[in-house]
Amino acid sequence: MELNTIKPADGAKKARRRVGRGIGSGLGKTAGRGHKGQKSRSGGYHKVGFEGGQMPLQRRLPKRGFKSASLKFNAEVTLTDLQRLGAAEVDLLTLKQAGLVGELAKVVKVIKSGELTTKVALKGIGATAGAKAVIEAAGGSVA
Repeated sequence: MELNTIKPADGAKKARRRVGRGIGSGLGKTAGRGHKGQKSRSGGYHKVGFEGGQMPLQRRLPKRGFKSASLKFNAEVTLTDLQRLGAAEVDLLTLKQAGLVGELAKVVKVIKSGELTTKVALKGIGATAGAKAVIEAAGGSVA
């Protein structure tokens, strides 16, 4: 085999479609566009979702729902989670290592759900008013 003898396999190369080049090509006159109508004309297409002037589906349906893009950076931890964790000092890194919050979490808040009997010191983590009261009653602190 030589470089000058290499050629593609039979049927691998197909001549491109040359429209509007006479009757003999099979794509002369209307150039494969059929007769009349919007799609036969130059520039004759409509935007996505267009329904011929009828009110399109995306406008007939009511607007509903919204999901904030910043939700993935916020996380919640319960008092029960802190109890199970069993650490004296808790910060964002501790929670991430324990798998209680996601890796993307930047803002964490402790919510009042469950019981807490151990002393826990929170560093750089927020807490709801109820959760703060429970933490401080157990001898802990929120900073």
